[in-house]
Amino acid sequence: MIPPQQPPAATNPPRRKATSAARLLSGWAAGGFGFVVVMLGGWWFTVAVGVIVHLGLLEFFRMAQFKGIRPASKTTLVAVQLLLFSTQAASGGGLFVGDVAAAVLPASGAVICGWLLLQPITGTIADIAASVFGLFYLGFLPSHWIKLRDLSDAALAPNLHALGWPISPGNALTLLACFLIVATDIGAYVIGRRWGQHPLSPISPGKTVEGALGGVACACCVGGLGGELLGWHWGWLIGAVLGAVVALFALVGDLTESMMKRDAGLKDSGDAIPGHGGVLDRIDSYLFTPAVVYSLVTLVLPVLQR
Repeated sequence: MIPPQQPPAATNPPRRKATSAARLLSGWAAGGFGFVVVMLGGWWFTVAVGVIVHLGLLEFFRMAQFKGIRPASKTTLVAVQLLLFSTQAASGGGLFVGDVAAAVLPASGAVICGWLLLQPITGTIADIAASVFGLFYLGFLPSHWIKLRDLSDAALAPNLHALGWPISPGNALTLLACFLIVATDIGAYVIGRRWGQHPLSPISPGKTVEGALGGVACACCVGGLGGELLGWHWGWLIGAVLGAVVALFALVGDLTESMMKRDAGLKDSGDAIPGHGGVLDRIDSYLFTPAVVYSLVTLVLPVLQR
């Protein structure tokens, strides 16, 4: 007699543990710090971004070294800071004219390759790739937070003056971008925890399709509200589209960092933030999004507002 077949094992993602007090406190502290430096703007904001990026880049190079890669760590660290500070000097400080980052980025890449050529042990493709990707991932991409914060065209936020808000268009757009990322995280966490059944990716077993859709929906709602408050034509529609795009790129940033940690055999990129792991674990969703938001509000939004 053939024994009855057992039902297949459940493939539901593992349930997340309850949020710890340390995670909540450090999360609120990080959020409060971010709000303060965004409101201050200028060089205060640039220095804060520089410190965060420096710590994140150290963690990225640590993961690369776990794979036996020997990136040009010190050279890339210096190049990233030069990229950030020159971006602020060009967009908000008045020291330079034009897109300095467009000149610093290729020059820094050449210097990194030159440094690897001078080492006693000949560099490899992996060494070059890790160094240049570090420059792009934690230099060029975060520099768009500075560009976004320093926007001053009143047409990008027509309602600011009417509402009597004492903030610049760049300030409002930067806060909106941050709120969209936070809304994505909250929506994904709440919906995924309550209704998540279908795993999104083997790279991050805790994430579900339902959670991802919940994050997109939440970001669309916040984006639509933001578009109306800022006074955009078709504010709800354009804001909702912006929210969906930010949610998708925030998810890509999160999964990209998870992929690197998985490849390096690490659970967290570091232990700098209690309950959250490393700095890179905390900012991964904030790396790809500023370039996308900056491009949309400076290239696409003016066309749609005509």
